[in-house]
Amino acid sequence: MRLRSFGIAFFLLVIASIAAAGGSPSISHTDRVRLAEAFRLADAVSDEIWPGWSKAPFALILVTEEHEFLVRHPRPSDDFVSIGRDELLGSEVFYRKRQFPTNFLATFPAVAGVSTILIGRAENTAVKTSGSWVVTVLHEHFHQMQESGDDYYSEVNALGLSGGDQTGMWMINYKFPYQNKAVEEAFSEMTSLLLRSLDEKKEADINRIASDYRKARQTLKNRLSDEDFRYFEFQVWKEGIARYTEHRVAEIAARNYEPSPAFQALPDFDSFADVAEDRRKLIRNELRTGTIANYERVLFYPVGAAEGLLLDRIRPGWQKKYFARRFSLGYLYDPAP
Repeated sequence: MRLRSFGIAFFLLVIASIAAAGGSPSISHTDRVRLAEAFRLADAVSDEIWPGWSKAPFALILVTEEHEFLVRHPRPSDDFVSIGRDELLGSEVFYRKRQFPTNFLATFPAVAGVSTILIGRAENTAVKTSGSWVVTVLHEHFHQMQESGDDYYSEVNALGLSGGDQTGMWMINYKFPYQNKAVEEAFSEMTSLLLRSLDEKKEADINRIASDYRKARQTLKNRLSDEDFRYFEFQVWKEGIARYTEHRVAEIAARNYEPSPAFQALPDFDSFADVAEDRRKLIRNELRTGTIANYERVLFYPVGAAEGLLLDRIRPGWQKKYFARRFSLGYLYDPAP
């Protein structure tokens, strides 16, 4: 009888193992907790930073070693297979075989024309830790807000910068005069002023720095073609303010948000206070050490982030004007924007 029971148990174990091996893949516990925290944090802080941000789509693909998992997408394409609803994520989950690199960090209309975040697992990306990864998800989520609206892509095309490229890669590969000495000098003056603005405490002095920065921006404009300056403005408006947003997310979360117990229990947990400090250090270090000649497009990120922080000082509530005039921040430095 005992042998028969052992045989039946072993048989059932083998069948279960075969079924598991041939069944649907699933998101790991760690990644589910990270994703849930990103959604929870967005719910808590998004509208405090950007009015209406909570209404932006939040479709996301998690890129793992073998598969891609799609969540919160309104109309998944046929190449994705459902594995059911995940209550922790508040979404039905779909999967397909991996197509993108495991270190991917991007947002574009990847599935059915819907702006979708594509992001690798924290340990496979440059951000590494869970707290930093969650804040990076919200950086990409802000891109989804930027890209909301039926007129976004028509307005991007109206910039006249694509050179006929229909893939969107012109946003990265645009031939900006990074090596031009006069342009490099203008950027050097701008980054120096932005560095000063990050540490200045006195209101009179911050207004003086802002006035000087407006003049330095004008100098840059005078040294660029109209197309090149539009590209600079586009990158600062889009990528720079997304970098500013991730800093603000971490800063507000450090003050007013309690991470879930499951998130705090992750072995690579880092506090949002630490993330906020790291983000501010990164902005400062890139402005101090980077030149447009060696950083190229990457320099637009800290420049735009520092511009956002400067605008917080001299134009409180400027976020309400941000979407009124897409792809430009310069007018916000005018005495009466």
